[in-house]
Amino acid sequence: MAAEKVVPVLLSGGVGSRLWPLSRELYPKQFMALTGEGTLLQETYRRVAALEGLSNPVAVCHEDHRFLVAEQLHQAGAAESSVLLEPKGRNTAPAVAVAALEAMVREEDPLILVMPADHLMEQPEQFVKSIRMGRERAAAGGLVTFGVPPTVPETGYGYIRARSLDGVGGPAEVAQFVEKPDQATAVEFLNSGDYLWNSGIFLFRASRYLEELGIHAPEVLEASRRAHSEAVRDLDFLRLDADAFGESPSNSVDYAVMEHTDSAYVVPMEAGWSDVGSWSALYDCGPRDEDGNLLLGDVLSHDSRNNYIRSENRLVATVGLEDHLVVETSDAVLVAPRGRAQEIKGLVEELRESGREEALNHRRVLRPWGSYETITVAERFQVKHLLVNPGCSLSMQLHHHRAEHWVVVRGTARVSRDGEEFLLTEDQSTYIPIGTRHRILNPGAIALELIEVQTGSYLGEDDIVRFQDEYNRE
Repeated sequence: MAAEKVVPVLLSGGVGSRLWPLSRELYPKQFMALTGEGTLLQETYRRVAALEGLSNPVAVCHEDHRFLVAEQLHQAGAAESSVLLEPKGRNTAPAVAVAALEAMVREEDPLILVMPADHLMEQPEQFVKSIRMGRERAAAGGLVTFGVPPTVPETGYGYIRARSLDGVGGPAEVAQFVEKPDQATAVEFLNSGDYLWNSGIFLFRASRYLEELGIHAPEVLEASRRAHSEAVRDLDFLRLDADAFGESPSNSVDYAVMEHTDSAYVVPMEAGWSDVGSWSALYDCGPRDEDGNLLLGDVLSHDSRNNYIRSENRLVATVGLEDHLVVETSDAVLVAPRGRAQEIKGLVEELRESGREEALNHRRVLRPWGSYETITVAERFQVKHLLVNPGCSLSMQLHHHRAEHWVVVRGTARVSRDGEEFLLTEDQSTYIPIGTRHRILNPGAIALELIEVQTGSYLGEDDIVRFQDEYNRE
């Protein structure tokens, strides 16, 4: 008998602010390779590849991240994924609801495996083993979650109390979901042996989740149904109806369903799990040298101990440093005691409130056609390095306040300029005056690289009027 279909649901709505400056609002941690070759999103999908009856994934993300999600899933081998675009973040309960509705369009009431896209598993084969343990219970109508046996009195996680874990290898009935505890309570939980860390991973039949949601949080279900039924297809994406989705209460799966249902079960999962919620969590996951340092990139550490030091671009050197985080990117450097890693979220909020670009983007900004990186900025001019992927093009556009000079340094460019069209090859250049409609396309088989010099009274990215865009951007 063929295995029942399982649809992976990848929740990719987080911004990972505690991992600033590496994680940014428009390029958060799930799209980065923090510990291996694949990104966290890609590894989340790949780790369940051996599961029997696996169907194509459904991803739920913010529209700002849609091209990142689609491209990374394609690279990971998920050629037929569904990407649902949230118009605004409303927590996991409505996100899982619209994913369940989409999964039921593609498969006949499948099991859905809900996974945050920004977690680590050091032993993915053990994770798959845990899924198999919970599969029969989920197929029979149970709502299964996965709990991690605690190793330390962690105050940053929620907990699950099972009715009995003695000798239980498969699902145990859930007795209680517990909020993040204080230190003394976390010690009690650890010593009791009755509690597990709440991983936020679920396995249940799509219809059963919707049924329980209708009982315990009907307003979430109603808003989700309307948002999905009135969704609009946009290229390879499904754009959920903004008005309907916005009417859903912001609620998690735990609050909306799992804490109220009498069908909740938990499977103990020992797979080297981490939610990578902070730099301290990354330090705990990685290999350290004899001095307790985790060193990544071009780092020179002298008489320094128990540090996480990461260099992305240049040499970082420390002398006599202990128990610190040092993270260097092209436009920012973070230095903080490891014990205060959770406070970085507040620092990012300060950056956001002051309008600093470093809260949103890296110096290298990804676009659906490739990327650009700002080399230098001064009064009335800036210089950028553009990379246009083969077969891709920028939108037909004009600028009211700036002119542009393009120099091709690699590849071939097809340029449209006020109705004129011509080719540029390496070492050739052109000029785009203010107010001129223009477009650049890469007709070749290799990446097109340009140096762009912008001059004018205003150089912001919002000085773009688009007339035609194959990516349906405004």
